[in-house]
Amino acid sequence: MTTKDSELKPLYHSAQNNCFGCGTANESGLQLTFSLAPDGTVVSLVELSARFSGPPGYIHGGILATLMDEGMSKALRVRGPVAMTRHMEVDYLRPAPVETLLRLEARHLREEGRKHWCEAVLLDATGMALTRGKGLFIALDPEKVASHLASGR
Repeated sequence: MTTKDSELKPLYHSAQNNCFGCGTANESGLQLTFSLAPDGTVVSLVELSARFSGPPGYIHGGILATLMDEGMSKALRVRGPVAMTRHMEVDYLRPAPVETLLRLEARHLREEGRKHWCEAVLLDATGMALTRGKGLFIALDPEKVASHLASGR
């Protein structure tokens, strides 16, 4: 999935949301930013501080799972639907260090109706996979999403 940084196009969203992963309004969150590669791969360059550690010097496993979920959800989001995670598997291959630039890559694999399958990988600077994830996402009914947003809840 690896693509050159020069080929990446920044992904922007106008929502000022409180999402722990990508929300610009969440000061304690990860505040991830994403870019899109020509092949449809979604990329985020990630460098997390020690406050996101589990074992000393390494990213907490729950944060790694969040990275997988965020990457996969963005890989689906660029295709259009708003979806929620139904099922996710995470393989922790190697410890992922904090305060080190890492690369999150994710892509959409296939769809069947409202079901969408995606995968993600967290890579170190040499391209070695540290964490892999795969997930099933269910697209939400656009009318229900619009109604919920309009209600202000």
